[in-house]
Amino acid sequence: MIVIATLLAEPGRTDRLRTALEAMIEPSLDEPGCLGYQLLADPNRPEQMVIIEEWTDEEALRLHFATAHFQLVSETLAEVLAEPLRLRRLTDRAA
Repeated sequence: MIVIATLLAEPGRTDRLRTALEAMIEPSLDEPGCLGYQLLADPNRPEQMVIIEEWTDEEALRLHFATAHFQLVSETLAEVLAEPLRLRRLTDRAA
């Protein structure tokens, strides 16, 4: 399963958002079920960032959301995002 999270920082909060998201990469990749975790930024809108994640299944993603590092970043997101993050789940099969 592929997950695409789109995040938009408040003006002046881009660096804090980037730092918080970068801190998620290594611990997320160490989680069972995480096949990929990549942070990308729009070069024309650096305040807009995207995380592309790949998980073995919904259970692995559910466990990710319960980790201490995810809880910690959630607190930071509440302070720096201009709008709620958008989360899309994609699979290789039609529902």
